[in-house]
Amino acid sequence: MATEDAHLDPEEEEGGPVKPFLDHLEDLRWVLIKSLSALGIAMAACMGGAPYLVSLLTWPKDHAGLGINIEWLGPMGGVTASMKIAFWGGLLLALPFILYFVGQFVLPALKSKEKRYFMLAFGVGGGLFIFGVVICYFFVLSLSLSGMASYNRWLGIHSSVWRAEDYFQFVIALMLGMGLSFELPLLLLTLVRLEILPHDWLVKGRKYFFFINFVACAFITPDFLSTFILVVPTQILLEICIWISRSWDKQKQIAAKLAEPPAPAQEDGVAPSSD
Repeated sequence: MATEDAHLDPEEEEGGPVKPFLDHLEDLRWVLIKSLSALGIAMAACMGGAPYLVSLLTWPKDHAGLGINIEWLGPMGGVTASMKIAFWGGLLLALPFILYFVGQFVLPALKSKEKRYFMLAFGVGGGLFIFGVVICYFFVLSLSLSGMASYNRWLGIHSSVWRAEDYFQFVIALMLGMGLSFELPLLLLTLVRLEILPHDWLVKGRKYFFFINFVACAFITPDFLSTFILVVPTQILLEICIWISRSWDKQKQIAAKLAEPPAPAQEDGVAPSSD
């Protein structure tokens, strides 16, 4: 019976037809044009909906019940914050389209197996990023803001107003940082799958990964409580990576044993030659 690989197009299996260098430059130029156009349209949409985004970003503060107002403390405060919000919000909205355009440029050069890995990484990576942002928005931000307000009161500074520019910068940075930190498992598993990072190194480097994870989360978050909340799920995802890597390593060992040629059978009653 013919296998599935027999029905594959040879060009598809080998990575598609080879294009001249100038054709690649033309394709890359159109990728940049379409990506920047998508980003510009998304930023314009976010700028138009800036009041709704401001209300969305202030929800964690209101949910925490801090009783602290945020105000613009300068004439350009609203404009500057709106541009930052529009840029990051537009980038998030345009990111799927940008990745689609990049995929159109990259996928034809990949082999069929590499295309499957690319699409799988795209789906899993996008899901992990969204999951990290959602966890930060609904849980981490409220705890972090409450922790900072409590620390200020412990210092003897009871503030009833926060600078709006600083607040929005902190909220956006924390959500993006947590979303990106959830991409760590995908990066590690990709390195393991490509045999760049052996499974044994992943196991032996567990304590070093914990230290790096803790330091990175400490830079992203402003207080110890937020750092702890961010470190725990990231470390759990790292342990899941190690478990998946161990499963892949076992499968590789089993496949290697099955691929070994069987030992020659020795006939009964025949003594081995002394030569």
